[in-house]
Amino acid sequence: MAQVKIFNDPVYGFITVPAGILLELIEHPYFQRLQRIKQLGLSHYVYPGAVHSRFHHALGAYHLMTMALNHLRLKGVQIEEDEYRAAQIAILLHDIGHGPFSHVLEHTILPVKHEQITALLMEELNKSTGGQLSLAIQIFNNQYERPFFHQLISSQLDTDRLDYLTRDSFFTGVAEGVIGYDRLILMMDVVDHQLILEEKSLYSIEKFLTSRKIMYLQVYMHKTALAAEFMLNLFLQSLKSQANFEGLSRSLSYFLKRSHENDWNPAEFLPHYVMIDDVDIWSLLKENRNSKDPVLSHLASGLTDRRLFKIQIKDHPFELMSDDKEPSSNIPEELFQMCSNQIYNFEISPYQLGEPEIMVKSKSKELKAFSQYKDMQHLTQKLDRYYRILPR
Repeated sequence: MAQVKIFNDPVYGFITVPAGILLELIEHPYFQRLQRIKQLGLSHYVYPGAVHSRFHHALGAYHLMTMALNHLRLKGVQIEEDEYRAAQIAILLHDIGHGPFSHVLEHTILPVKHEQITALLMEELNKSTGGQLSLAIQIFNNQYERPFFHQLISSQLDTDRLDYLTRDSFFTGVAEGVIGYDRLILMMDVVDHQLILEEKSLYSIEKFLTSRKIMYLQVYMHKTALAAEFMLNLFLQSLKSQANFEGLSRSLSYFLKRSHENDWNPAEFLPHYVMIDDVDIWSLLKENRNSKDPVLSHLASGLTDRRLFKIQIKDHPFELMSDDKEPSSNIPEELFQMCSNQIYNFEISPYQLGEPEIMVKSKSKELKAFSQYKDMQHLTQKLDRYYRILPR
């Protein structure tokens, strides 16, 4: 057996994975399933190149974690071999619990958030590998005595965010989202087991947060992608209310039949969960293009043919919508009523003051929170966006 496996990544070039537990996890069906789940859901309706998968992202985050661990070792941070491998495993599996179209299904047919399902799947993998993931699970759950490992996975500046911003900007072509991930990694250090960045990286951090804000405005919360997500959500809710699941896959039917959180048994739903992906949802949409139900038919054909709802956006609340027009002849009356007065408020925060802050180390070794730098406080301000659904 080869000692290493090399993946040719379009963003970073060659990514090397050693033989052993890491490669075994990548080859496991749980992980291979991520190839069938798009990283950006329905954003390809706006950016045709945005068809990369959660599999790509997980490998990329693993690559950046490896870079960070190697760099910290060069800076004199003591990292034992078992800690090194556990951190690699934890970041590799950090998104393994994502379902089809990720966050859309969390609000419709899935019982819990993907982070909780990730934890359950990691426990299952730990059992099947004889406990080889125990330390990785501690790190993932922030229960390990050296918190900087968890901070490299989940914090306000972690390898997860470094990869998805780099990767998503690459595949969407949104150049404003490009960040200096390599410089940020070189500026990382550890003080009292906490992850910090050197002060000379201050403007790189500013660029990182600015790019994150731009990516939210231009990609993650693009009105066309949000319209498609709203339609998919509405489609699944309508299908679920009909309780007619003929022709669906056994696993997808399992989720559509459940109506509340208490109707779930992890030991029962996990085998079904790992069998569903984006393909199941697209098949469901294609099957319902000619449904006898006009709502299902309209939504399914709209999504498959890219005839999407419109969305109005404002930075302040909408007034009462007395100007709503009657539905056009091609909009089912029931669907129009379901969409009328649908307004959503999204808060965009590139930097969260309520979360543990990015700590910056000056030349005099003094630690200072990022938000304490006056020139950077504009990045701590929240942006409000209000969206109004306009069916067509």
